[in-house]
Amino acid sequence: MATQRKHLVKDFNPHITCYICKGYLIKPTTVTECLHTFCKTCIVQHFEDSNDCPRCGNQVHETNPLEMLRLDNTLEEIIFKLVPGLREQELERETEFWKKNKPQENGQDETSKADKPKVEEGDENQDDKDYHRSDPQIAICLDCLRNNGQSGDNVVKGLMKKFIRCSTRVTVGTIKKFLSLKLKLPSSYELDVLCNGEIMGKDHTMEFIYMTRWRLRGENFRCLNCSASQVCSQDGPFYQSYPMVLQYRPRIDFG
Repeated sequence: MATQRKHLVKDFNPHITCYICKGYLIKPTTVTECLHTFCKTCIVQHFEDSNDCPRCGNQVHETNPLEMLRLDNTLEEIIFKLVPGLREQELERETEFWKKNKPQENGQDETSKADKPKVEEGDENQDDKDYHRSDPQIAICLDCLRNNGQSGDNVVKGLMKKFIRCSTRVTVGTIKKFLSLKLKLPSSYELDVLCNGEIMGKDHTMEFIYMTRWRLRGENFRCLNCSASQVCSQDGPFYQSYPMVLQYRPRIDFG
């Protein structure tokens, strides 16, 4: 019987510590340009003075490097499981920080905060949840693709409002759930989502489909900053002025 190898937490330190503060990664945030990961607070503060990655020195973005940051929730859970008590300690430090700083930030005294602690906590959490509105956005058209003779055609219908705008990180699985809710389909009913006639996997993101499957990409963009019909001279987020078309239909079992 093979013996299990035991590792110390310090053996993983090069992979779970922040290059800037040298502590364990708290809210690990990855720079998409070079895939280096830092504490969220550390990298945001660094980008106030520089647009370069602190580890490799590569320029992350010419004007707004914060757009190139992505939270790594999976890595955060791994670190909390590897390091005993880290989650509890971080929650205590965060609670203590807001006790000291929130009243001054809002112009309140300690008494007014003590009267409504739950409301303040709810407001704080609500501010953190932007539901991916700060992500790059993409316009999508959801078209119903009917199949003659396919059972369930009478159930799957076209949407009244088939044009949506969502985060580029939205997956096909999320689109399927959205369609099921809008069409009021049974929980056991399955759909296929296609782009240019090809069935998309449930884990494919809208950005991946747009870059690899959508044939009309890159022909016309609109700037979110100035609403120019073509690519403007400013550095800013862009989205296509026409939507990417995704088609849906009842799932076909090919056996």
